[in-house]
Amino acid sequence: MKPISIIVAIADNLAIGKDNSLLWHIPEDLKRFKKLTTGHTIVMGKRTFESLPLRPLPNRRSVVITDVADEEIPGCTMAYSIDDAIGKMDAERENFIIGGGMVYKQFMPLADRLYLTFVHKDFDADTFFPAIDFSEWKEISREDIAAAETLGFDYSYVIYERK
Repeated sequence: MKPISIIVAIADNLAIGKDNSLLWHIPEDLKRFKKLTTGHTIVMGKRTFESLPLRPLPNRRSVVITDVADEEIPGCTMAYSIDDAIGKMDAERENFIIGGGMVYKQFMPLADRLYLTFVHKDFDADTFFPAIDFSEWKEISREDIAAAETLGFDYSYVIYERK
């Protein structure tokens, strides 16, 4: 089985995005994302790819899932289904699922690890992370960040492994 990890920042109400954009700007979380995913394969849907500030993200192998047959994006590995994406993942190193909502939902049953940034606030959104059955997961690390004065909300980095 290829190592599959999900990385996501989610609000208290499971919101992750609106109008194909992030709902908040947490510079430290973006640095953490870069540190964790650099040198790895990242897997995403086409809309998530289109939302990236730099395409493709440097120093990572990008697998982009699309339902448009024979679509190609320069610098990316294209996948035309979830199974196709799995087939194109790295067999040895961690593969990071980076969005969006439907991609997260489809990979959730297959993931071995979750890298979550819990944003302790509700947000108005049109894209949500699927509900997590925490009985299937073991928390292996947690770091709580008090940032309400600068950001307007606190957040936590939590890593889970599947039981």
